[in-house]
Amino acid sequence: MESINGINALTLVFVSLLVFAIAYRFYGIFIANKVLRLNSKNVTPAVEFADGHDYVATNKNVLFGHHFAAIAAAGPLVGPVLAAQFGYLPGTLWILIGCVLGGGVHDMVVLFASVRHKGQSLATIASKEIGPVTGTIAGFAILFILILTLAGLSLACISAMHEASWSLFTVLITMPIAIVMGLLMRYRKNSVTLASILGVFLLIIGIVGGHNLMQNETINHIFHWDIKTISIAIPIYGFIASVLPVWLLLVPRDYLSTYLKIGTILMLAVGIIFVHPTIQMPSLTSFINGGGPVIGGPVLPFIFIVIACGAISGFHAIIATGTTPKMIGDEREILFVGYGAMLVEGFVALMALIAACTLMPGDYFAINTPVDTYNSFLQAHPSLHAVDLQYFIDHIGIDLHGRTGGAVSLAVGMAHIFNNIPYMDRLMAYWYNFAIMFEAVFILTAIDAGTRVGRFFLQEMLGNVIPKFNDKNWLPGIIISSTLFTFAWGYLVYTGNVSSIWPLFGISNQLLAACGLIVCTTMLIRMNRKKYALCAAIPGVFMAVITFWAGYIQVVDIYYPNEQYLLATLATIAMLLMLVVFIGTFKRWLELLNMKTLVTDKYGDSVKQLVER
Repeated sequence: MESINGINALTLVFVSLLVFAIAYRFYGIFIANKVLRLNSKNVTPAVEFADGHDYVATNKNVLFGHHFAAIAAAGPLVGPVLAAQFGYLPGTLWILIGCVLGGGVHDMVVLFASVRHKGQSLATIASKEIGPVTGTIAGFAILFILILTLAGLSLACISAMHEASWSLFTVLITMPIAIVMGLLMRYRKNSVTLASILGVFLLIIGIVGGHNLMQNETINHIFHWDIKTISIAIPIYGFIASVLPVWLLLVPRDYLSTYLKIGTILMLAVGIIFVHPTIQMPSLTSFINGGGPVIGGPVLPFIFIVIACGAISGFHAIIATGTTPKMIGDEREILFVGYGAMLVEGFVALMALIAACTLMPGDYFAINTPVDTYNSFLQAHPSLHAVDLQYFIDHIGIDLHGRTGGAVSLAVGMAHIFNNIPYMDRLMAYWYNFAIMFEAVFILTAIDAGTRVGRFFLQEMLGNVIPKFNDKNWLPGIIISSTLFTFAWGYLVYTGNVSSIWPLFGISNQLLAACGLIVCTTMLIRMNRKKYALCAAIPGVFMAVITFWAGYIQVVDIYYPNEQYLLATLATIAMLLMLVVFIGTFKRWLELLNMKTLVTDKYGDSVKQLVER
């Protein structure tokens, strides 16, 4: 490795805040006013199709909380931590540039497209904008990719949560707290503030009281779950959250989680201001050419799929065409909810990268290298021996060796920063368990929303064969589709591991991001906004090319040589399905660009005359 640069972490915090503030003020507003031409007078699906179950006009602050909680899953936490093996510089640049020019634009245009298409899914939008064949293939591709995505998100924290009673208890209590908040906001007018205060108060009691409860051996044993038990419990939770009314568990829990998430990140930022730690990881490491113990591929193109959220994420398209467009009451709020939430997620990702990079490199690799290969890793890289790891083990009370997946090293990094704040030096175990709970809440809020959207997708597809499934209120259809979808991703969770699934998740997730941008570019071209459509087309094509490149390397150089044939097959299927979608979309672009006939839609926008198919 090169010598350590010694950059102060506070520098990266200030740079990121400045970049994101300027981006929202100028580029975000440009997208809203010029590219999308958002108009408050347009009736949104939440108002037009209000049903009190899925289509519910929601306070914009509450909706921001739900949307941010749903999109900000494991990706902005785990991805940057895993990418730290390349050094702090590649991840920092990709998060800042990708979030502003890619992720924020992606989330806005996809949410806009779904709002204009009555809150329907990306597959349905593709079918209407491009053609039924492309739309059908896109539906299969999106459903397939969503399964891989939820599996990757779930696996990200299992290695950290197993046999951690305190953390598990704290995560579980957020569910009944959310139900109480949901009932309060549902049946008492103007109760958002009251529900928020009550929720935060109960959460604090649960976090603090959880430690004392776990001192009781009987209670501790109840929450002392092994990996397989957690692997079963997470899909069960996803199923329940996808079946219950959106206002009862999903929205209030996400809203509650947002306080925890944003509050923790702000605490971390304040901790960095107090401690102003030095970035210990060099700007670039010797693993930029590949062969690293965490991620096997080279920094280019793997940085773009390892940080699968925090810069740009296809999973956001699932949420932006699933739950969120059915709850947005004013079209102008797309800027605040879509672009704003993405920028906050980018800040979260950078905080995670900083926390991991403040650890000594040897400690970072000791945590993230599997135990059975750690000795051979040290023989090849003797300078990367552990420095402070034993200190962390003694003060946290958990063996940290070989806890791969990024979640543990992030929690240790956060606890390390908090521990150096004045008068906090004896609370490292508290900070560590709090950080693990914080990460788990991030992941579960994406799983519940993702499973619900997956159920919507599957119901739409089954409805083409059995029309009764199109009735979103038909209980047997809800249960059948939820069971089938949950079992599919739950099986991968039960049988897989982070090191094998995460790159596959990254490939599929970024292909979906490219799909969202490219499909919505088609809509912008149809709306006679050819010049402005480049804002979505350029990042869309870039992500498609870079992800196919990374996917090829992952399949040919990593999966096949290691006899991981199932994963190689899944990755190949995902890429082939998306390739068909992209080809169909590009053909549609040529058709639209050659059209000259214009009509006016119900929103008063000039659009290209649709051809008969």
